[in-house]
Amino acid sequence: MTDIEKLINGTQAEQLAVIESMTRDRLTILLGGLTIPEELEYIVTEVSVKRFNRIGSEGAQHHNVEGEVFMWSDTDDFAGYMDEINKYLEDQEGSTKGRVRFL
Repeated sequence: MTDIEKLINGTQAEQLAVIESMTRDRLTILLGGLTIPEELEYIVTEVSVKRFNRIGSEGAQHHNVEGEVFMWSDTDDFAGYMDEINKYLEDQEGSTKGRVRFL
């Protein structure tokens, strides 16, 4: 079963596993290929929950069911975390300045 099939027809556990994997991949890209540090793991959890809760409503900015309304303000799930991501990247850059690294 492909990831797309799991997202559409899979169990909740399969859906969550695919969403978490995709979230980790995207955060890794935002970190410039760095391994996700423990202090940013909460971003994986929070973005994964947001994405899971929107299954079936992808691309929508709001969802209304029997008077209950859900609204999503960001089209980018990581937008609310970019300050933390950028701070982490700045800290990493600052910690490697003036060092010589032998590979």
